[in-house]
Amino acid sequence: MADKKAYLTIDGSDESLELPIYEGTIGPDVIDVRSLTAQGKFTYDPGFVSTAACDSKITYIDGGKGVLLHRGYPIEQLADKSDFLETSYLLLHGELPTKEQKEEFVTTIGSHTMVNEQLASFFKGFRRDAHPMAVMCGVVGALSAFYHDSLDITNAKHREIAAHRLIAKMPTLAAMVYKYNIGQPFMYPRNDLSYSENFLHMMFNTPCEQKPISPILANAMDKVFLLHADHEQNASTSTVRMAGSTGANPFACIAAGIAALWGPAHGGANEAVLKMLAEIGDESRIDEFMAKAKDKSDPFRLMGFGHRVYKSYDPRAVVMKKCCDEVLLELGLQDDPMLKMAMKLEKIALEDEYFKARGLYPNVDFYSGIILKAIGIPTELFTVIFATGRTPGWIAHWNEMIGGDYRIARPRQLYTGHAKRDYPG
Repeated sequence: MADKKAYLTIDGSDESLELPIYEGTIGPDVIDVRSLTAQGKFTYDPGFVSTAACDSKITYIDGGKGVLLHRGYPIEQLADKSDFLETSYLLLHGELPTKEQKEEFVTTIGSHTMVNEQLASFFKGFRRDAHPMAVMCGVVGALSAFYHDSLDITNAKHREIAAHRLIAKMPTLAAMVYKYNIGQPFMYPRNDLSYSENFLHMMFNTPCEQKPISPILANAMDKVFLLHADHEQNASTSTVRMAGSTGANPFACIAAGIAALWGPAHGGANEAVLKMLAEIGDESRIDEFMAKAKDKSDPFRLMGFGHRVYKSYDPRAVVMKKCCDEVLLELGLQDDPMLKMAMKLEKIALEDEYFKARGLYPNVDFYSGIILKAIGIPTELFTVIFATGRTPGWIAHWNEMIGGDYRIARPRQLYTGHAKRDYPG
């Protein structure tokens, strides 16, 4: 029950409407406007930026203070003390696993890393030079054609199996997308390796040469996955929830999330960072482009700086910066021209009053883009990596919704077209 009320007075009416106000554990209160429909009124909120479309226990963000909590745990602590699979378990189940539960979870994920062999033939239907996200959308959606034995979304056990399959198979599919693009044979997963080690193995090893995986690179990869695991009700997560509200199977819902993530304003941000660096071209032109970034009449935008939600420093960026420094040192890339350019941009943005006053600090996309490039992952695959990391968050939100009371999503509109008119003649 709501203890607080809001009252809305509408011109032409003698009575005010009583609207319940609900309090969350932390964060802003929300005004329940559902009764407005009975009054023939809708709220108007383009982009739903001021609308709580659901209640959730998974992730909390305070953009003003730079706070990101998963099930109450600060992202900095999870990045320092946990790993991607443990954080995935936390997102799915609400609590950190015991030692035994984690071992069982890791084993279960390992048992699902392979994909049906027939799925490999699907890739032959795509051009070799197709964008990796186009291929990823197709093959993830196609999983429902192979794993239809557990698609009863009303069955909690079926939802759990689907969650395990998706988390396990996403890195396998991501690596297959890459291998198909460059014309190399697919590499089978190895369950003796960790989640991130296995991904790097499938990406960069071949049947004729299997090199050892650097622990520093594997750790950096794990951090990239972990720091992207969930981010509250963003565009792709909301898309997964909206698709799920129709009763669609989980593979279709995740494919919908991947499609939403593809947009350059969302998951394509770290790819945009590398394209921006390529556009700048040389360290000597940085001052020119910083001036362009400050010029409101210039279309150039500094990618990888600032964030839609965080008005102070992105808490994920702190962790990513440390990983970034470790990776560049491990690979001896401190003198790489593009990466040196990125570091100079970072220094200017952190010291320049123009950027500091506007909260345009380097965000997680800036550092993750540099890390992925240094590891050798092509720019076009960055968003696929993002999708792999975000999968446990998508699944957790989908499962939370399906496991509770929900309605099919049906936003309304402010109609501004023609009123009724007759066909001429």
